[in-house]
Amino acid sequence: MPPAAPEPDSRSTILATGQRIMSRKGFSAVGLTEILKDAGVPKGSFYHYFASKDAFGEAMLSAYFEDYHGDMDVLFAKPGLTAAERLMLYFAAWRETQGAFDCQGRCLAVKLGAEVADLSEPMRLALKAGTTGIVARMAGAIEAGVADRSLCVTEPPAELAASLYHLWLGASVMVKIVRTQAPFETALRATRQLLGMTLPLR
Repeated sequence: MPPAAPEPDSRSTILATGQRIMSRKGFSAVGLTEILKDAGVPKGSFYHYFASKDAFGEAMLSAYFEDYHGDMDVLFAKPGLTAAERLMLYFAAWRETQGAFDCQGRCLAVKLGAEVADLSEPMRLALKAGTTGIVARMAGAIEAGVADRSLCVTEPPAELAASLYHLWLGASVMVKIVRTQAPFETALRATRQLLGMTLPLR
């Protein structure tokens, strides 16, 4: 008689547990045994869904960015706000989540980006697709800001969005190094200047 198939939510449980642990320890430092023990899932369930640890890492990154993109879509469609206000809410949320010194599953791209890009081509491509999606959504928000006149920019929105993402990604790394929020304050001032925002925040 064949073994019973894993529970339907086993895959999401493994992904969520791996994301939480790896966001704290990194990818290479975490073994499958640790993830499965914490998730309460047998090893057979893991290999039912993932052919290898690298395949798991690729799926974990894809799931992370899918949720992240969904959150961005909700925020950038929030009614009653200008595009500039929505962007400032986005960066405020970035500071709140990415600035946590004890990051628990919320800053996977910052934590794993440099490490896994050199370890696995599929994981690098998952990171590339995810970050490209972030930049595209930021570019759309900037275009909306130009249209509603809440932003005044001189660069093409796509180029500006990429510059802002790189700025905030670097600030996220520096926050973890210096253990203060100063890099985010610097990034916010530069962001407002690049977006042509002169009015005070609400």
